Amino acid sequence: MDLLFDCLKAFFVGGVICLIGQILTDYTKLTPARILVSFVVAGVILTALGIYGPIVEFGGAGATVPLTGFGYSLAKGVEEAVNEHGIIGAFSGGLTATAAGITASIFFGYLMALIFKPGDKS
Repeated sequence: MDLLFDCLKAFFVGGVICLIGQILTDYTKLTPARILVSFVVAGVILTALGIYGPIVEFGGAGATVPLTGFGYSLAKGVEEAVNEHGIIGAFSGGLTATAAGITASIFFGYLMALIFKPGDKS
């Protein structure tokens, strides 16, 4: 029963984040790229303010998988590295914390480019 409840919480939190993105897409003149960057920046800011941590604890993967979760990972990585290495950690912590996700994105993007024919829509 706990697994079902955890899945419902993740679905709810992820759905709310996607709903916000859809509202921004439908009712503003923001481009999709600006919305995506805004989500990453919002994740960093909300983490710095101590707001996103409780959302992650409640929503689990529903909060860590969207782009706001990437911002959360960057901020947490920087925070941990600064605590461990001092100010120099501000430059390395974010990349260290998100290296696996960045690597997977590059690898699978390259793999899809090999399998499918990339190009502009005509």
